Amino acid sequence: GIYKDNFFIVGTAMFAKPTSDNSDAKFQVSIRQKLTNSTLPFKTYFFLTYTQKAFWDVFKESFPFRDLNYNPTIGLGRALVRHNRFLGTITLQFEHESNGKDGADSRSWNKISFGTNLTLNDRWTLHSKAWIPIVDGTNNKNIVKYAGWGQIGMDYSSPKRKYTFSCLVTKRGGVNLNANITANFAVRLFSDDNQYLFLEYYNGYGESMLEYKQYRQRLRLGIVIKPDFFSMY
Repeated sequence: GIYKDNFFIVGTAMFAKPTSDNSDAKFQVSIRQKLTNSTLPFKTYFFLTYTQKAFWDVFKESFPFRDLNYNPTIGLGRALVRHNRFLGTITLQFEHESNGKDGADSRSWNKISFGTNLTLNDRWTLHSKAWIPIVDGTNNKNIVKYAGWGQIGMDYSSPKRKYTFSCLVTKRGGVNLNANITANFAVRLFSDDNQYLFLEYYNGYGESMLEYKQYRQRLRLGIVIKPDFFSMY
């Protein structure tokens, strides 16, 4: 099924004149597959996920893809249940992320991450993740300084999920109160479907692997297909 939001959005930099250099399309495809039922020790299960994110210069001649980011993951998960009430999940994952390029444009790193997804009630969910970075890319040794070492997010869903609001804060490296912020708002298009009109705001560094040291503040609009279960980034 769907793992993270699957979307196609187009937009430009905020507080600047739109140009072909600061405007683009961004899309993401993300899936998950459970490999085992809850028959492993401690009622855990193995799962695979795959997320691909693309930055597409649709306003330039020949429509080149500026960067493609690949993120395959294998993980171990466990459901949290108390007094017959489902509370959420906890996961331990090994993640690889790279942009598939070679030479000076090559970017890659690995992460051992621990995550939680908690259902506070029928409208609010909380998700968090922290990771141990294993940076093997020679051209992005300082990627943690920009892409961070942990994140926390909150999702709100109206009754019957007519609209949703999400905010994700990723702590960058260092002791300062610096962070990358992703916020989005989605409105359901059809009452019996999970397709939404989607508005996303991004502020910070590390949005794409190729340009992880470049600061961006962008607003993009498009369509999203959301997971039926947890909405994750």
